[in-house]
Amino acid sequence: MTSILTNVSALSALQNLRSISSSLQSTQNQVSSGLRIAAAKDNAAYWSVATTMRSDNMAVSAVQDALGLSASVVGTAYSGMESAIDVMHEIKAKLVAAHEEGVDKEKINGELDQLKDQLRSIAESASFSGQNWLRMTDNTDPKQNGVKYLPASFARSPSGGVSVNSIEIDMTAEWYSTDKVFYLISEDGCDGIITNSGFSTAAGYSNDWVLIRGEHHPFHNEMVLTNDTTSDDLEEMTVVVEMMTKRMTDLASIYGALEKRIEMSEDFLNVLSDSQDKGIGRLVDADMNEASMRLKAIQTQEQLALQALSIANTSAENIMQLFR
Repeated sequence: MTSILTNVSALSALQNLRSISSSLQSTQNQVSSGLRIAAAKDNAAYWSVATTMRSDNMAVSAVQDALGLSASVVGTAYSGMESAIDVMHEIKAKLVAAHEEGVDKEKINGELDQLKDQLRSIAESASFSGQNWLRMTDNTDPKQNGVKYLPASFARSPSGGVSVNSIEIDMTAEWYSTDKVFYLISEDGCDGIITNSGFSTAAGYSNDWVLIRGEHHPFHNEMVLTNDTTSDDLEEMTVVVEMMTKRMTDLASIYGALEKRIEMSEDFLNVLSDSQDKGIGRLVDADMNEASMRLKAIQTQEQLALQALSIANTSAENIMQLFR
């Protein structure tokens, strides 16, 4: 049956053209954006997973930035402590030299004063982004005398909860405890290695020897050489300086190990970030080779559909011939 009111062939051709145009638009979007799933309507499940993974990847990137800052803080502390150890070796050598008969101890003391100033300069300069692990200015400040937290990783639990895992360094000092002192200098005295009389006490000496007095604690017996300084005093000073140097060496080792752990964490986060990028790509990225070939095919289908619609529309012209 042929009708002049309803052109069934043209309607069918038009419906086919609309379907092809929709596929063409979808394929063109994939080619232009590079995404197979660009919105939730394309595939709600995959889009949701990819969106969550992108958010996690941004968090991992933030942790990487924080780790870089932490590495700089620890690296600064290590470099400062290493330089301070070199100065301590010089101080020990001066004290040994002062044992010699007839040496001018006051001149050696002048050299010691310069080395002490160098230690204080190192402690004050070893600061990065407002953090200084070599000089304590206030032992009541929990940010100085307490646990320090360095971000290490970002984690998402199976239930969907998130957390930031940290590397913890307990730098809580204990007065007179030589293995619980972490700073080089404490202006309050006993919380700094070279300002702590605990090393002298641990060696069994009655003199509370310190290498430098803390600004807020001027009562300790600072190592000062005069021509009246006895051999026993020099012996005690040398032993105490050696004990202080050993503690500084232990701390430098801790900081070195901490630097290595941060470096390993950075490497792991780089691998994790790359893996997440690959996972997101597998879920939502378009296969550009396939999309390109499909685009060519659909464009050809569209041209054929347009021709089919044109042919279907000519059927009404054939009917008009009957009325001539």
